Amino acid sequence: MTTPLGVILAGGKSSRMGGGDKSLLPLGAAPLLARVIDRIAPQVSDIALNANGDPARFATFGLPVVADSIEGHLGPLAGVLAGLDWAASKGADAIVTVAADTPFFPHDLVLHLQQTGQGMAYPLVLAATPDPERGINRHPTFGLWPVALRDDLRDALNDGLRKVVLWTDRHEGRLAEFPVGSIDPFFNVNTPEDLAQAERML
Repeated sequence: MTTPLGVILAGGKSSRMGGGDKSLLPLGAAPLLARVIDRIAPQVSDIALNANGDPARFATFGLPVVADSIEGHLGPLAGVLAGLDWAASKGADAIVTVAADTPFFPHDLVLHLQQTGQGMAYPLVLAATPDPERGINRHPTFGLWPVALRDDLRDALNDGLRKVVLWTDRHEGRLAEFPVGSIDPFFNVNTPEDLAQAERML
């Protein structure tokens, strides 16, 4: 299996955190974004950051910053598309996306996504965890996305589609299920209370 590129999705408005870039908030001795970079870097061949606005605020991380190619803050699918366009410019076949506010995702995220996508013409896989009420909980910002479907995604966004799973279901996307141990590996920081919880989880 070819090692995919990694794209960190940081294009949200962080409204529940009071605005600004929550990925730059400290978690322990390092910014939240630094912890996400450290976790994804060993799993991918290169990394880009999807974020809108002035890219200079992320300069200390040394990553290329790719903005949404469709304006209007259309949600994570717009960030996925920006990542796919970046990957296409580098001649890559696929990307794996992770969220900039989720520092504890699995160390085998990429491997498990790729293994789940084996045999698909265009591997399209979302991460998931068991849920006692719903059966399965999908994590749409964590996925394996084929560059070959980027124009289809662009068309879907221009047609008004916003919900990730509607598009992945359309292409018979699969789910890679990850166990939940002592902590939820996809725990994400949305509020100041979540940030305090993440400090305890460290």
